[in-house]
Amino acid sequence: MKDGFTLKCQGSGYLTLLLFIIITFFACTICYAEDTSSSSILKNRENTSGIITISEGLRLATEKNRILKIAYLNKDIAYTDTLVAQSRFLPSIDASANYTLFAHQPGFRFGTQNTYSSEKSFPSYGITVHQTLYDFGARTSKYDASKALLEATNLDITKTRNLVALDFINAYCDLLETEKMIVVAQKEGESLESHLKDAQSLFNEGVITKNDLLQAEVRLSDARQKLLTKKNVRAVNASRINNILARPLREDIKVVDVSVNNHQTIELDKAWEYAEKQRTELQIIDQQLKITGLEETIKKSEYYPTIFALGGYNYSENRYMLHDDNWSLIFGLNLNLFSGGSTKAEVAKIKYKRDRLLEQRNKLLDDIKLEVKKNYLDMENAREKIQVTKDAVSQAEENLRINKIRYKEGIGTATDVLDAITLLTTAETNYYRAVYDFRRAQAGLMYSMGYDLVSSYL
Repeated sequence: MKDGFTLKCQGSGYLTLLLFIIITFFACTICYAEDTSSSSILKNRENTSGIITISEGLRLATEKNRILKIAYLNKDIAYTDTLVAQSRFLPSIDASANYTLFAHQPGFRFGTQNTYSSEKSFPSYGITVHQTLYDFGARTSKYDASKALLEATNLDITKTRNLVALDFINAYCDLLETEKMIVVAQKEGESLESHLKDAQSLFNEGVITKNDLLQAEVRLSDARQKLLTKKNVRAVNASRINNILARPLREDIKVVDVSVNNHQTIELDKAWEYAEKQRTELQIIDQQLKITGLEETIKKSEYYPTIFALGGYNYSENRYMLHDDNWSLIFGLNLNLFSGGSTKAEVAKIKYKRDRLLEQRNKLLDDIKLEVKKNYLDMENAREKIQVTKDAVSQAEENLRINKIRYKEGIGTATDVLDAITLLTTAETNYYRAVYDFRRAQAGLMYSMGYDLVSSYL
């Protein structure tokens, strides 16, 4: 019985060990699968790292750009100015404590006797409350002016945000255009390499002279140099985007082409109307005009008295005083009778400032209309160029195909093929340049009309 019990226990132990091994194996398999999946996800993220769409780039640019951070700090400063202006509506409370020392004890002579009126030294304490009751709109105007200044800084943030967005869009389009130019240069190099092979084959057969072969080699070398130059331009444009996004200049960046509606149109008069209503620069000047009017009210209030109330409590440890402490309440007014004409001069100065702002607004409106018209004409010009150059690319491709066939058959010349390659490169260059000129002009027109570029490219 004992041996049987022992065998049963051993069998149960083996079974438990076997189950433990199986469970451990499956657990390790699951952990390995999860680790592999995590590694795959991280790898995919690494593969997509550096890709920035125009909407994502605009979001980053308007969050991290240093110029915009400065604008937000200006807003914080303007907000504290409103708190300072608001504090003038509240009373001013001052506390004091002092200790008085006399060289001779104060008193007076009464007949043949000396009578003292105070101790030779004593401490005293006090608290005073000053409240301006009425100042003919000076405090209210200062507070309203500070709020108008705060609104102007908010508008300046909007303006700066849109300007940063426009700068980013232009840089983004420049990078896209450069990448297309690299593709064009690579295609040109491939076409020249293909032509060089054909020329080498024909030269080996004795069909052409060495001059045709050398000409093809020189043109291929020149194309490779142009490709290197375009790659350098691409690196500079990528660094420019990194600079706007406050990223390291050497960080790699990949861009995605922008899809825009080439057929969307707007009348020039309508664009001017939108610009006059929506441009923040005009709204900022309107706020400055409002501030100028309030400053005039503030200055004119100096012609009138300021009515105030002054309350206080004083306590002195002086045994000669009838009462150790005392309360006081004073109502009064302050009025400047003469200041040498400075107030009148300041009022006149403010009026001149208002006139200057009005002229600046009119000048700014003219400049904005000119900016709108320029971007509008640039956009329409680029729109027409896109269609013309698109047809030219098709024609240049067909021309190259025909000349290559003619050259292989011994009918055409090497110069005809090289000229056809050059024509195709020029046509493709002009096409892509027109495409991105259109996109830059479209963004410029939206900016000059006062549209929010960040929300427009979502």
